[in-house]
Amino acid sequence: MFREATDRDLLPLAELERDANLVGLAHVFPPERYPFPFDAVLTRWRLVLDDPTAVVLVLDDEDRNRLAVYVAYDDATVRHVAVHPDRWGEGLATAGMEAAVAGMAARGTTEAHLWVLAENHRARRLYERLGWTAVEDRREAPWPPHPVEIRYLRRLDQPDQVTRG
Repeated sequence: MFREATDRDLLPLAELERDANLVGLAHVFPPERYPFPFDAVLTRWRLVLDDPTAVVLVLDDEDRNRLAVYVAYDDATVRHVAVHPDRWGEGLATAGMEAAVAGMAARGTTEAHLWVLAENHRARRLYERLGWTAVEDRREAPWPPHPVEIRYLRRLDQPDQVTRG
């Protein structure tokens, strides 16, 4: 199902992030006021792909010649996850998160974390359904208007907490 991203995926990763953000986060980053920072996101993906500690998994949407989903993680952090809006509701985010958790657990990680925008209610519902718990840590997001991000934790050494709805 998933494959490891390669250098050929650099542009498709940034395009998927843009497409998902323009739909899912328009209430946080209104595009007419905060245009998607494509060049900065592309540069960040270059750094992630070059990072030997990072794993980037993708699923191709072959019918549309683009990526359907990506998930990036390292030893203890889910760094990025997105699903193309045309594919929302198919369980792809759950599959990506499960792959990341399995990859981190295989590296011996007992506690994983991620950061999510406080106003990204769709993602937060998913994470909570998959057994992630919000903690008190907050920080400012790097992109204008610098909304609040919340840290989530999940124990990986406990029985699977996934409940499917």
